[in-house]
Amino acid sequence: MAQHSTHPGGASRVRRRALLGIGVLAVLVALAGLAAYLTREGRSPSDTAAPPPSSPTASASSAAPSGPHARPRALPVPPKTYDPITYGKAAAAALWSYDTRAYSQPELRKALRGWLTTESKYADPASVDQVVPSATLWREMAANKQVATAKINEGHFPHAFTQALQDDPGAITQAYVYAVTVSGKQSIRWKGSAAGGAESRSTTLAVQCRPNRSCALVGVMPSVAP
Repeated sequence: MAQHSTHPGGASRVRRRALLGIGVLAVLVALAGLAAYLTREGRSPSDTAAPPPSSPTASASSAAPSGPHARPRALPVPPKTYDPITYGKAAAAALWSYDTRAYSQPELRKALRGWLTTESKYADPASVDQVVPSATLWREMAANKQVATAKINEGHFPHAFTQALQDDPGAITQAYVYAVTVSGKQSIRWKGSAAGGAESRSTTLAVQCRPNRSCALVGVMPSVAP
């Protein structure tokens, strides 16, 4: 099969490097548009260490009581971990939690952006901003002293991601970005509520875990990958 290209060599090289970075995640593109995170122009270092192991049994949850009279909660701080599932569970808990009594909407948005990878060509801050209540809604929630907490049930690599990783484990070594699906429950309480409300939640996150570097969030996928 001939591979003569009629396109400029520079563009071809950039495209091939981008494809290498997303090869292991290509099966999730239709679900989540993850290629948008990983095919942006630019180059990242190519590490050779093996991908970090998963920890399906690791747990993460938001701590502290959730009632409107409970002590105000601090802004979420990312954990120091090399395990994408552990990090994904902690990130989901942070994204599903807030305390309108303790901080403002811009402060929460800034704190959550602090979870993102510093590699700007991979980070997708807009996907994180979308899970934060709007400024208008936040004012209404703050008037009612609304608080949300999260309980994480489990986290795992989506089946398609695991299969792709088994088929071509070396493909991930360009960007070291992992898909992690997390499920749990969000509980919400507000001033004057006796019991509040709760609902089941699930999300798929893109998490970057380069060798010898603590994990970081890449973005929130718009669809959940099973």
